[in-house]
Amino acid sequence: MKIGLIDIDGHNFPNLALMKISAFHKQKGDNVEFYSIFGKYDIVYKSKVFTFSQEYPHYINNSELVVSGGTGYKMYNNNLKNEIEHIMPDYSLYNEKKAYGFLTRGCPNKCNWCVVPKKEGAIVENADITEFWTGQKETILMDNNVLAHEHGLKQIEKIIDLGIKIDFNQGLDARIIAENKQIAELLSKVKWSKYIRLACDTKAQIPYISKTVELLNKFGLKNYKIFVYTLVKDIDDAIERIYFMRNLGIKPFAQPYQDFEKNIKPTKEQKRLARWTNHKAIFNTVEFADYR
Repeated sequence: MKIGLIDIDGHNFPNLALMKISAFHKQKGDNVEFYSIFGKYDIVYKSKVFTFSQEYPHYINNSELVVSGGTGYKMYNNNLKNEIEHIMPDYSLYNEKKAYGFLTRGCPNKCNWCVVPKKEGAIVENADITEFWTGQKETILMDNNVLAHEHGLKQIEKIIDLGIKIDFNQGLDARIIAENKQIAELLSKVKWSKYIRLACDTKAQIPYISKTVELLNKFGLKNYKIFVYTLVKDIDDAIERIYFMRNLGIKPFAQPYQDFEKNIKPTKEQKRLARWTNHKAIFNTVEFADYR
């Protein structure tokens, strides 16, 4: 068969589902390529990660079957079949030099702005690092709360033993690190490709961020290596968290609140605070009250 793939988001981040679908069909002997309006295909797969991404603008013709999937379509129950989910991704599809994957799926938290509980449910073991890593110099791990599962911690130990340089691109749960210095010590042994990414969604989490930073420093990690995703919903709450992190010498990254289910979009003030925070030349020289 001839297989066509469409990455709806079209950004610089490779689509993991499409890389797995490509590997699955190539393993069967099928021809796989990104969709062309001039091509003729037996199956076309469309994958969409973000709801804000614009739909593919062209009519898909000459195809027996079109399959759509992904969080961007608000499809939460059409996961990849097990034989595709646990295949080595076809990194050649994007000429990708990094490895990508999930050690765990799901999350025990039920944050009302997050689709993960609805899409993946409670946290469960998903894969061994060697299922999607073949010796690449850097690996991007997309787990939602890897520290909340024993399998995730065991895999981090294995990653350390293998000497793999990693980046968890979701914020690690500072509450778990703050309450267990052994986890902080474990994280200090990891080869981080850029930052240790944490999350701080409300000011109630400030003490946990503070304790986590203290523990990480104790085990040899420096503040400049700590990056914190900061939800911007209540402005005053967010400002308090952002200034706390700036004074502590760690990097906040502001993310304006939005709810795709209820079609709630960021307000002008939320976007203003995010731009001030994330534009470091402004953030380091101008107070928000003056920027405002």
